[in-house]
Amino acid sequence: MAVTLNETPGSNRLHIGIFGKTNSGKSSFINAFTKQQVSIVADVAGTTTDPVYKPMEIYPLGACVIIDTAGFDDDTELGERRVKKTKLAAEKTELAVIVVADEALEEEFSWFYFFKERNTPVLFVVNKSDILENTKTIAAAIEAETKTPPLFISAKTGEGIEKVKEALARLIPENYGSRLITGEEDLVLLVMPQDIQAPKGRLILPQVQTIRELLDKKCLVMSVTTDKMERALAALAEPPKLIITDSQVFGYVYEHKPGESMLTSFSVLFAACKGDLPYYVEGAKCLDSLRPDSKVLIAECCTHAPLKEDIGREKIPRMLRKRVGEELTVDLVSGTDFPENLSGYDLIIQCGACMFNRKYVLSRIDRAKEQGVAMTNYGVVIAHLAGILDKITMP
Repeated sequence: MAVTLNETPGSNRLHIGIFGKTNSGKSSFINAFTKQQVSIVADVAGTTTDPVYKPMEIYPLGACVIIDTAGFDDDTELGERRVKKTKLAAEKTELAVIVVADEALEEEFSWFYFFKERNTPVLFVVNKSDILENTKTIAAAIEAETKTPPLFISAKTGEGIEKVKEALARLIPENYGSRLITGEEDLVLLVMPQDIQAPKGRLILPQVQTIRELLDKKCLVMSVTTDKMERALAALAEPPKLIITDSQVFGYVYEHKPGESMLTSFSVLFAACKGDLPYYVEGAKCLDSLRPDSKVLIAECCTHAPLKEDIGREKIPRMLRKRVGEELTVDLVSGTDFPENLSGYDLIIQCGACMFNRKYVLSRIDRAKEQGVAMTNYGVVIAHLAGILDKITMP
C-alpha cells in the first residue's frame, strides 16, 4: 500500500466541519476564521460543490483541518450528490459548526441531532449579526432546542470570530489525541520490507508516523529490511522490547524473533489507533466460518494506482480463497467509496486507515455494527490466518 506522507489530507489533525444552508455565509465565515481566502464567496446558490479540506494551524486549536461543505438545502440539479458529499464530510467531523442566517431552523436542528447521535460537539453560530434584525428570536429558538446559546458573528467585519475559536477549543474532547500508536518502549526494532509497493525513495505513511512517535518518546529505534533482521538482532547488546513489522512478514519475523521480544505490526497498531481493535479481533473469528459462497468486502482508504502483489487487491484475496475456496466472492472499494448497505456481506476487512481520521473509521464500524456485519482489519486477518493472532502484542 504505497501511501506517502505528503499524500494524506491531514488524517491526524482535528477536523472542524462548517455546515449550513446555501448562502448562510459558511465560506465567508471560513475565510474570516482562517484569515485566508480558502473558499470562494458569491451570492449564488451552490457556489461550494464538493467539500473543501484546508489543513491549518489555528491558535488556540492547533493543527486542524477546516472543511467547507455544500449547503444541506441544495436543491440544484446536482444537489443530491452534493448533500451526499456533505454527509460524508460530517462523518469525518470532530467539531461541527452550524452557521445560521435566518429563522427557519428545521434542517439545522436535524443536523444537530445527526451530530449528537455521533457524540460530535456542535457550535451554533449566527452569522450576519451586523445586519440581521431578528437575532434574539433566532438565538432563543436555538437555545430552546439545544440547551446552549449560539454565538453571534459577522463574517464580513470579523466580529465574534475570536470567540468562536475560544468556544471550539473548549469543545475539544479531553482525551482527543491521546490515542497513541505505540506504548512507552525502550528499544524498538522496526522490520520493514521495502517491496514493489513501497514508493521509491520514501517510506509508507504508517512507518513514518510510527517512527516519529517513537522518537518523540525518546525510544531507541532501529530500522531494517526483513533480510537484515537476524544480523540486526545479533548486533544488539540486548533483545528489543518490541518488534514492529509489516503484517505480510508476520510468520518470518515471529519465527526469528527473541522469545522475550513482543511482536506487533503497523496495521495492528493503526487498528487500535484509528479503529476498534477488540471488535476487529472478534470479527476475525468469522474467517473460520466463511464458505465458498460467502461474500467479503475489502475496504481500502487510499486510492493509489494498484501494483503487482497489492495487499488488498491480490494478497489477502488469494489467502482467503486458498483457505475457503476459489468461489469466494471478494469485492474491493477504495477511498471514501464505502457502501451504505452492507447486508450482503459476511465480513468486511478494513485497511489500517492511515489516510483517514478515527472519527470517520468509527462511522464505518458503526454502520457495520448496525447492520450486523462482522468487521476486521488487514493485520488482524493476516495474523489470524498465520495462526499467531494470540501471540501478537495488542496495544
